[in-house]
Amino acid sequence: MSRWNPTDAELLAFLDEALPAAQMAELETRCRDDDDLRQRLAVVRGREDAGLHTIGAIWRRHRLSCPDRETLGQFLLGVLEGEAAEYLRFHLEEVGCRYCQANVADMQARQAEAVKVGQHRRTRYLQTSAGYLPKREEEAPE
Repeated sequence: MSRWNPTDAELLAFLDEALPAAQMAELETRCRDDDDLRQRLAVVRGREDAGLHTIGAIWRRHRLSCPDRETLGQFLLGVLEGEAAEYLRFHLEEVGCRYCQANVADMQARQAEAVKVGQHRRTRYLQTSAGYLPKREEEAPE
């Protein structure tokens, strides 16, 4: 089994906590025992701190490929179509963008809470208005 050898871009993503959780955990574990990896991480951090930025680093740092929350909401509701929906599916599932995954999880939690509150409200309305509903008259015999 070959060992994953992270690129400098992946090390930068690690420093920005932007890698998928499994890769973050693996790198963190490997940094404890691998002096060469720690040295590479220090060099990458030094270049970043010195202001040696690449277009890719700027793109990732400002998350230019990440959609806004409104677009993510449209995706969750299933109203986003075509290439836009395909891109978001790729961005969330294949790229594994942790920022967007966190936004999606937050929106799903808020939606579940809103549904729960709505159900509770309907139940309370029914319970408090039951006495005001007209009673059905018994059917009179013919």
